[in-house]
Amino acid sequence: MKKQLKKAIKITDDFNNEERIILRDHLALERTKLANERTLLSYLRTSLYLFLGGSALMRIDNESLGNLKWVGVVGISFSFLFFVIGVYRFAILKRHLKKFVK
Repeated sequence: MKKQLKKAIKITDDFNNEERIILRDHLALERTKLANERTLLSYLRTSLYLFLGGSALMRIDNESLGNLKWVGVVGISFSFLFFVIGVYRFAILKRHLKKFVK
């Protein structure tokens, strides 16, 4: 399972930049940085929604709905997982982009 998780969030590291970048490449790097930040914000937004939904489900005490606390715990767990994956992917891609600017 650990290998599958690493494979799902892996960012390739196969390219080596040996040339000086030109304006077109610089602009492409800037677009990629902005897309990376936008993706991080999407992960954080999803994480926040899952956390809020999970915590709300944990506080429901209605007998007709049954026990929803386990659904709340799953939501909060996934919230934490999305947060960690989003920050991890952001940091890895940011580190890769810094290699090209040298």
